[in-house]
Amino acid sequence: MIESRELVRRTIRFHNSSRLPVDFPPEYGSDFAWVGLTPSPDNRPREGLDEWGALWKNIGVSHLGEVERFPLADWKDFDSLKIPDIHEPRRWRELEKARELAGEKYLLGEGLSIWERVHFIRGLENTWIDTEENPEQLCRLIDILVEMNLAAVEKYSAAGVDGFFMLDDWGLQHGLMVSPGSWRKIWKPRYARIFTAAHAAGLQTFLHSCGDIAALLDDLIEAGLDVIQMDQQENMGLEALGKRFGGRITFFSPVDIQKTMVYGSMEEIRAYCRKMVECLGKPAGGFIPKWYSDPAGAGHRPEAIRAMCGEFLKISRERA
Repeated sequence: MIESRELVRRTIRFHNSSRLPVDFPPEYGSDFAWVGLTPSPDNRPREGLDEWGALWKNIGVSHLGEVERFPLADWKDFDSLKIPDIHEPRRWRELEKARELAGEKYLLGEGLSIWERVHFIRGLENTWIDTEENPEQLCRLIDILVEMNLAAVEKYSAAGVDGFFMLDDWGLQHGLMVSPGSWRKIWKPRYARIFTAAHAAGLQTFLHSCGDIAALLDDLIEAGLDVIQMDQQENMGLEALGKRFGGRITFFSPVDIQKTMVYGSMEEIRAYCRKMVECLGKPAGGFIPKWYSDPAGAGHRPEAIRAMCGEFLKISRERA
């Protein structure tokens, strides 16, 4: 029996032909452990100010909030922007025993968003304008976040962490939030810096990104991304994703959280699980099932979670 840590590594490298690794609620089991900064400069409160000075408000049953007031609405205030110190020892206390507590599990270390944090600081509309009118200022801000991620990579590597996980939603329901050309010019080289540093430090790279991000996946693969954690697939098409990217990147995904997982019958959910394995995975790896950890916010029924987790585990047993 391969331990979880090695199973996940092999799956990401397409060197695994045994069971599927999974990231499910405790009652179903998980091959993953997680560690992050406490507090993280990327924390997103339900209400109140974050460390950058962004004012958040709650948006309902979800544990997420949204920014109501941006701390850098005008570039003239750049020099007075609060920049959290990622090197503060208090942020890294959980890391001291994380490897020991993870045991045989694959340990994921959480980094900081770069796209999302920029528009939490500047505002989304301002960030779109900056892409064309203020690229130097924009890149100066992004590079602060890149350096913070590089510091986190160094810390995680020294502590025996296995993977480096970032979160940036780039997609609308159909298409990207920015033009592919702008993304390649401004953002791609900065992701490449982080991913290259992570690989040099022995970490595999993960990115959560939702929406229709198919136009970015070739570039993310070129930049060094190993695993795409996407919670939506139906807006891009499972067959299309598998045909274009299967065998080139590992998909780390639940059943589509906005469609089948919400509106599908239990049989439709089980059938979608099998379609995901067929389209996104390869016999040697490339697909890791997970669950969506805010089921109330997404409107996921308990019976739907049971159907999804149970079916993926059944498929895994059939493959073993």
